[in-house]
Amino acid sequence: MARSFDDATRRNIAELCAAFSRVTPEEAAPTLKRAAVAIVLTEGEGNRDAAFLLTRRSASLRSHRAQWALPGGRCDAGETQVQAALRELHEELGLQSSETDVLGQLDDYPTRSGYLITPVVVWADPAAAIIPNPDEVASVHRIGLDTIEAEDAFTFTSIPESTRRVIRFRLAGQQIHAPTAALIYQFREVLAGRDTRVADLEQPVFAWK
Repeated sequence: MARSFDDATRRNIAELCAAFSRVTPEEAAPTLKRAAVAIVLTEGEGNRDAAFLLTRRSASLRSHRAQWALPGGRCDAGETQVQAALRELHEELGLQSSETDVLGQLDDYPTRSGYLITPVVVWADPAAAIIPNPDEVASVHRIGLDTIEAEDAFTFTSIPESTRRVIRFRLAGQQIHAPTAALIYQFREVLAGRDTRVADLEQPVFAWK
């Protein structure tokens, strides 16, 4: 279902985020490094439908190079997850947003590489220019919300290394995996008014480091 990028959609998504019962795996927090990502809502490519921003990480980065990702990174000392997500959004894509642009937060997701990621939903100014930092971002893509709401957008499989299901997000013939796929999947579920948990969804082995 296409959603117009307008005030009505902003209010609707803010209400859905407010109604979402966020949980965090508190028992994991002491051993994991805090991180945050931004699910940035903006205009679609060449239309007025709502979309979110997905990046391809630079191939020169030390970790998770060339992988699909949401803008974000590790929290600095003294930062909240919201502050970290907004800072990383500015550093990676040149977008200057404030806490008044934040519509909500989703569940914390513990990664195999030792992070506890908080997804922060942000409404972007449609007039703001996106200027990717080439040191961190190879490309930026606008993914329509109708894309992730399609029935066949997500699939689940198993791997011999884990008893947990591996989630995959199919995009233009490519497979995007957790943690990114898990966070996008939960956002899709929030849009449908469902409190669906994703912390138990597995990452592929290549993302465990």
